[in-house]
This record gives sequence, C-alpha cells and structure tokens, in this order.
Amino acid sequence: MNKAVILRTGHSACPHDCPSTCALDVEVLDSGQIGRVRGAKDNSYTAGVICAKVARYAERIHHPDRLLKPLVRGGSKGEGVWKEASWDAALNLIAERFLKAEAEYGSQSIWPYIYAGTMGLVQRDSMHRLRHAKKYSNQFDSFCTNMAWTGFFAGTGKLGGVDPREMAKSDCVVIWGTNAAATQVNVMTHAVRARKERGAKIVAIDIYENATVRQADLGLVLKPGTDGALACAVMHVLFRDGLADWDYLNAYTDDPKGLEAHLAGRTPEWAAALTGLTVAEIEEFARLVGTTKKTFFRLGYGFTRQRNGAVNMHAALSIAAVTGAWKHEGGGAFHSNSGIFRMDKREIEGQAFKDSSVRHIDQSKIGLALNGDKDTLYGGPPVMAMLIQNTNPANVAPQQRLIKQGMLREDLFMAVHEQFMTDTAKLADVVLPATMFMEHDDIYRGGGQQHIVLGPKLIDGPGETRPNLYVINELAKRLGVGDLPGFDLDAKTLIDHMMAASNLPGYDVLKEIRWLDVQPDYETAHYEKGFNWPDGKFRFKPDWTGSPSPNRPPQSMGTQGPFTTLPQWPDYWEAIEVADAKHPFRLGTSPAHNFLNSTFAETPTSLLKEGRPELLIHPDDASGLGIEEGMRVEIGNERGEVVVHARLNAGLKRGVVISEGLFRNSAFERGEGINVLTGSDASAPYGGAAFHDSKVWVRSAMN
Repeated sequence: MNKAVILRTGHSACPHDCPSTCALDVEVLDSGQIGRVRGAKDNSYTAGVICAKVARYAERIHHPDRLLKPLVRGGSKGEGVWKEASWDAALNLIAERFLKAEAEYGSQSIWPYIYAGTMGLVQRDSMHRLRHAKKYSNQFDSFCTNMAWTGFFAGTGKLGGVDPREMAKSDCVVIWGTNAAATQVNVMTHAVRARKERGAKIVAIDIYENATVRQADLGLVLKPGTDGALACAVMHVLFRDGLADWDYLNAYTDDPKGLEAHLAGRTPEWAAALTGLTVAEIEEFARLVGTTKKTFFRLGYGFTRQRNGAVNMHAALSIAAVTGAWKHEGGGAFHSNSGIFRMDKREIEGQAFKDSSVRHIDQSKIGLALNGDKDTLYGGPPVMAMLIQNTNPANVAPQQRLIKQGMLREDLFMAVHEQFMTDTAKLADVVLPATMFMEHDDIYRGGGQQHIVLGPKLIDGPGETRPNLYVINELAKRLGVGDLPGFDLDAKTLIDHMMAASNLPGYDVLKEIRWLDVQPDYETAHYEKGFNWPDGKFRFKPDWTGSPSPNRPPQSMGTQGPFTTLPQWPDYWEAIEVADAKHPFRLGTSPAHNFLNSTFAETPTSLLKEGRPELLIHPDDASGLGIEEGMRVEIGNERGEVVVHARLNAGLKRGVVISEGLFRNSAFERGEGINVLTGSDASAPYGGAAFHDSKVWVRSAMN
C-alpha cells in the first residue's frame, strides 16, 4: 500500500469551545485525508502551540464510527434500531413533523436547540435564521458564560481586557479558576515565556491540584465557591499593609474608601475558615500581587460555575483595581475579548425576521422543559419537536435523568444533526450525518484572544455528510420560508456579506492573509480613559440588576436566581449548595485533559489516556468511608446517583470530590453520566448553570 503524500499545508482554525481558537496548519494528503495538525507559528497568540487532542485530529475526522448516512428510527425510542434513508426522505420527514406540530400546537412548540460544538459563526448561528423566520421558540443560552461575563462586566462595563499576549511581559501571572494546561494551552505558553524571560511568578488558584497548579510557583487549592472570600481577604491585606494604589483608586474607581471599610472584617483568618487555605498562603499571595505591579490576572470560567459565580468573578477582578495593575504593560486583568469584535451577524441570524413576542426557553432547563414544567415553558405550548445541532444535551446538560425522560416521550419528535452516534442522537427519531470543520467553510473569532480566523474547506466530508448550513437551507424550503433573504446563500457568501457589513476584508482576502488581529489599542485595553460606565469608574458597587450585561435574559424571562440577596460589595456570598449532614461532600465536575466537554470522548487516544470515569477523593476522607484506591464508589444526591471508581488524591481539600471529564453515558456502569447529579436552577442575577456546584454523598458501591 502506498504511503499518503502531503500535497499542501492548509490553514484553518480550531472550531471547538475553547477561548484559544487556535490558528492551525494542516497537512492535506493526496488520499483526500489530513495528516498532522500544528499550531500556526506566525500567529502571535497561538505561537505554534496547540493542545494534544487537536494535534491528533486525524483520529477524529477519519474515525470509522463517523455517521455517513441519514438514519430514521426503526424501533422504539432509544432501542438503537435504525433504517438508512435518503437526504430527501429524512428532510421531508422532519419538515412534515414540524408542520404537524405547528398546526396542532403553534410554531413555538418547535424548539431548535444548539450550542458550541462548533464556534463557527455561519455553521453555528444560521439556525437562528430558521428559528426567527418560522417563529420557533428562542433559546436562552446558559451553559457557559453567564456568571463569568456578568461578574466581569459588572466591574468594567465591557467584555474586554488587557491584550492576553501581555502575559509574556508580566512579572506575575495569576491563573484563576481555569486549568489552562489542559483547556487553554496558549495561556501557559505566554505565562511560561514570562517566567523564562523575566523570572515572573505563576500563581494558580483552583479547587484541586491539577496540571496548572502543579506547574505554578504558588498553587492555592481552595474549597469550591469560596473564591470571593479569598479575593476579599487579599484586598483587606492590600489596604491594611499600604499596598493599595490610592492614586489609581481615587482616579478610576467608584468608592474605594467604602470598599476599604467594608473589607475591614474580611481578614485572612476569616477567609481561611471559609476557603480551607492557611492564613500564611493568603498573606503570601496578597503580598506577591501587592508588591508586583506588573501582575496579570487571567480569570477563567471554571470558578464562576457556582451559584455565586458572578460575585466571585467580580471580587477577583476587583483586586487589579486595588493594586492599580491596569496602569502597567503586563498588568491588569483579562477574561474574554468577546466584546471587541462587533461582527454584523444580522443576515446569518435572520434578525430581520425576529419577533420579540416569541418566548425563550433556558437551554440548561431542557429536562424541565421536555417534561412540561409550566414555569420553564413561560406559559407557552409544550415542546413537541426539536432540531439539535452542535450540542449533546443528553450528556452535557444538567439533570440528565429528566432530559432522558423527556426525550423518550413518544409524542416528541427529535432530529439530531451529528458527527457520531452521541447519547443525544441515540434518543432521536432522525439522525443526520454532519461534516467536521475542515470539510466546510466557516469563520471564527477567539474570545480568549483577538484574532478573526478563516476556516476554509480543506477536504471533502466522508459519505453523505452535510454541513449545518445545508440542513438549515433545505429545511427552510420545505417549511415555506426558503424564499426569504439568506436561505439561498452559501457559507462563503454569508461570510462576505457579514465582513462587508462589519467593514472588514472578505473571504478571498482572508484566505490569503489567514486572520485579522483586531486587538484594541493599549489605551483602550487598559481603560486608561476610564472604564466603560458613564462616570468612567470601575464599579466596586455594581448595579447587579439595573445595568446592561452581555448575558442579560430577555425581559420576558426577568431576573434570575436569588438576586435580592446579592451583596453590595465584593464578598463571599453563600448562595452555593453547601455541604450538609446528608450530603457531606462538594462535587466539582472539572474538565479532563483529553476531552472537551463531550467532544473527543470517542477518539482512541483520548479514551486510552483518560481511562474510565473516576472520583478523586482525599485519602483521609476515603479512609473514613472504608474506600480504597480503585474501589467502586457510589455518589449521589436528590437528583440521582452514579457509580465510578475511586482515585485517592491528596491534592484537594477534605470534603471535596472531583470527577474529571465528560465520558459518554455508556462509559458509566449504569449508563448514566455525571450530569445526573448537577442542577439546572438558575444562578443570580442573569442565569447560568452551576455545573461545579453540587453537594453529594459518597459511599462504597454495593456489589
């Protein structure tokens, strides 16, 4: 057999839900397949480095289990009996069932359900054009960003911060609440460069000793949901020891004297009792950031996925204002640049067809919605039909038992457009085979950086795979809206129109130059002319419910969670699921190194490296429960219970247990995944799912 020959190097962008959005160089082979995937060395953020799971993408794109033909359910729901169908037959069936649901229950009984399986602006967001044209139910996105964005915006008034490449110019990089070594490898690239070239210190703050904490000069392992207490104690020390920058505070913040008075009782001793850190650890961290002017706070998502997550983010962000770190190159704070791009997606999303009276349903509450919960449905009709793209809710969404129960309803029609037979696809009535990112055109923007990157089609998809856009446009024809503007356009044209409307170069130019760097200037990124509020002041006293926010729910949904008890100042807010006598442990569902949510859970090397679902538990806790290394253990709460294997780990606090990664449900002994245990109740003030905030009991599993 002849060895495949490299024809050329293609260029693309990683489409997965990681803020890095790496620029890629891809070997295109004469076999019509791809070879090695590398990070683009000439992209100043990617800097030639990508994660191992994307580097071996050939394993995924050429996987023998790819879906290749449309399938129609042949047996009972979830039985796994399928019949092959033509694309026309499958699409006609979907349209027929959608029109039937619309005739019997109204258009809002159909719920198109999407998320971030691809971050491409065309293939991800075109679903909204069909949604709006047909007046189908809207989706309120609450999986990922709500608490983080709300907390950051509450202080700065904008979702943007210091150029993340400035980490390499820092004297101290604080990586807070994100396991960057596993989930955002480029953060480590720039932080380690600062350490090598400048002697910078790296601080990692997390709930267990993960890969990032192990690489740090100072690793702080605290109890889940207590980040606000740590931040307040750090600021207390800064004020107490004369390390606060009063010139900066007086010029750029709303009420520094009030903050100082508020923090008078938030001592390291107070925080130590809450966080599980020692007083010495808190004092050391405070002195380090207080005496190191060029401190860069890289604030992640993980520590905000608690019911008090918005407050935690705002408190951590506030430290940079107290120290005046924003004044220095290599100093300040960064969470996301999602607010800098301002790309005009009106045509892609079909905004001209949008009807503000159409309800929104919270994506995290899919289990409740499919089981007819009236509050979740906001008085509208039941969900009778769904089209799911770019997400796998039967695995990734909270309250998994409710979701499966709802999806197995005989009167619910569900079509899933997927690359593999996921946990969600298994419960569908129709499954359509989907392309992967190198098999279609799209364009990407990096929330964790500042580049807009083109992802042109590099190879043909296998079998009868089709892009998301094809499904949307073909269904539009069958549903009576195909003649509306936008539904006759291909991805390249939609990209060109969006870029022209945004005063940016089009597809052909981007294909030559590969990406655009749209980082705001230094003065803007460091808020030198003031923060993005009318008075230009950073807000220590946020208006939690009265000001705009990137994830604010529509007026029809109102403010979310226990918003009336939100603290006035940065603080520890005990809105989390606190451990109790019945549930003495706090569970964190942290990312695995070789998976990205449920993606890559099907590739051989990722599975080999991750092994099986396990529960990290402190040896002393395990001993008290009679649990030994490798033993089967059951963990549970009022939502359900699952069986995993114990892995003893001294790198976490007593009373904390960790389950890494989103294995397929079938990888678990009883066929139910870890999200059986997570709750879907909304976090304050603007919603969001608290995936890392569950109280549980743990016991050895009965044979």
